Amino acid sequence: MPKSKYEKIYHHLKQKIECGEYPYGELLPSEHTLVPVYACSRNTLRRALAELIEDGYVQSIHGKGVRVIYQPVARTSFTVGGIESFQETARRNQFKPETNVIRFSLMDVDDDLSAKTGFAVGEQVYYIQRVRYLNGIARILDTNVFIASLVPGLTPEIAAQSIYAYIEDQLGMQIVTSKRQVTVERASELDETYLNLGDYDCLAVVTGQTFNADGMMFEYTQSRHQPDFFCFQDIATRKRV
Repeated sequence: MPKSKYEKIYHHLKQKIECGEYPYGELLPSEHTLVPVYACSRNTLRRALAELIEDGYVQSIHGKGVRVIYQPVARTSFTVGGIESFQETARRNQFKPETNVIRFSLMDVDDDLSAKTGFAVGEQVYYIQRVRYLNGIARILDTNVFIASLVPGLTPEIAAQSIYAYIEDQLGMQIVTSKRQVTVERASELDETYLNLGDYDCLAVVTGQTFNADGMMFEYTQSRHQPDFFCFQDIATRKRV
């Protein structure tokens, strides 16, 4: 599915902000300047800017323009309100990503897996475990369970790159909503085997269920994060009542 015009503008401006071409505290070029650059309408540009505002990259200042409020953080920052792939998160934080697929299997959901994921017993799923590296250090242990009928054709090679890119660009599925829970858990034997935990005996665990445009849950995921390189960020706006 081809990306819409506003999405391309959004990603281009986002990249320029992340790399510092549009630095923190500075105003973006005006609409009058950007519209001919992107050969788009003002409404298309404003839709892209609205996405950047929602993601906390910029803020609209009445009578002045749009100011950059994005600042890179020392730790890897994961968004609470948005849905990003590991590759996108690494690129935004300017880290080199690598993925090692340690398990890839096609299986039927049993009672235990159903209780854990929310998928129906007997549903055929891909069960995938991956170690995520940032700048050569094992930081995250991911377990992903995908409904095989909704995400057909998965391979270990795709899993080693970006499953979300495959879902959106090859399958044309729209990823819409993710329900998440963040907890702190004791490190398991698997965590200690694959992650650089050092003196830590616990880690941050992010569990999520992800839904497509039809409201179908197609993915369950559990990401286990090394504590000293973990930061979850959100963007909040005060609403007066």
